[in-house]
Amino acid sequence: MTTGRARLPLLLAAALIAALALHLTFGAVSMPLSQVWQGLSGGDDLSFEAAVVRELRLPRAIAAALAGAGLAAAGVLMQAVTRNPLAEPGLFGLLAGAALAVLLGRTIPALASPDWLAPLAALGSLAGAGLVWALVRAAGDGGGLLLPALAGSAVTAFLVALTTLISLMDARAFEDMRIWLSGSLAGLRLPVLAWIAPWALAGLALAALVGPRLTILTMGDEAATGLGLNPGRLRAMALASVVVMTAAAVAMAGPLGFVGLTVPHLLRLTGPMDQSRLLRLSMLAGAAYLVLADTLARVLIAPVEVSAGILTALIGAPVLVALVRMRA
Repeated sequence: MTTGRARLPLLLAAALIAALALHLTFGAVSMPLSQVWQGLSGGDDLSFEAAVVRELRLPRAIAAALAGAGLAAAGVLMQAVTRNPLAEPGLFGLLAGAALAVLLGRTIPALASPDWLAPLAALGSLAGAGLVWALVRAAGDGGGLLLPALAGSAVTAFLVALTTLISLMDARAFEDMRIWLSGSLAGLRLPVLAWIAPWALAGLALAALVGPRLTILTMGDEAATGLGLNPGRLRAMALASVVVMTAAAVAMAGPLGFVGLTVPHLLRLTGPMDQSRLLRLSMLAGAAYLVLADTLARVLIAPVEVSAGILTALIGAPVLVALVRMRA
């Protein structure tokens, strides 16, 4: 058992590499790995296959890996900081807030540039989380672990309704946003990725910095203070990391729900582990998970493409139900 757990990082890294290879190989036009490699390393090759690999599939695969790693890490951080196993960006209003903010930004010409995608999503994430926190505070101490989840569901439903209303007010103007709002990486191009990827990497780096102290934080404020840590500062750093990673994921792929819930809890099934190890493994597993989900979304009913967000919801919803039943 110990040997198997020690090999888990290598297995997840291998899974991520395999997932990336599948993502680059399969699609509306499938091609062998040799052709994919030629397209990646062909220099000034202007063939159709090289253009598909470099301009379409590679940016999309990188974005899926970054978004998956970020959302999974955000789930671990939220569950550790709140000590609530149901915590994740989608259930606590961050995804819906980010999506609404990006959509509102599209109505203002000065904010319609891709440069504003991540900052707007970050502001929306903060606003969504703030609404959930306000509802929980107003409700008092009753409700236990389910109260934040119920508050998050209410805020998410409200924000999604506002998003739908705004998009219906000018359906033609927001036609290109419909697929993105379902959680899709379709249409992502290299210029957008080049702007947003540093946000994702910064969020992941901050999460890695907080990670070694997460286990202590879950022991309570008194224990953390006794060991010379500042619980308030750690929570602020964790929240900043969650907001930045969520914002980057939404800017690249729209509101992808349940990734931060599904991945950490599936990893916990492999055996007990501290929060720092869970965070590192979740980054790898989340990246592989979303890359595979996006690959499946492109080939499941080809040539029609299914949004990856639909698949993550279909997988994540039963996980949520199982967790609620276990905690009831």
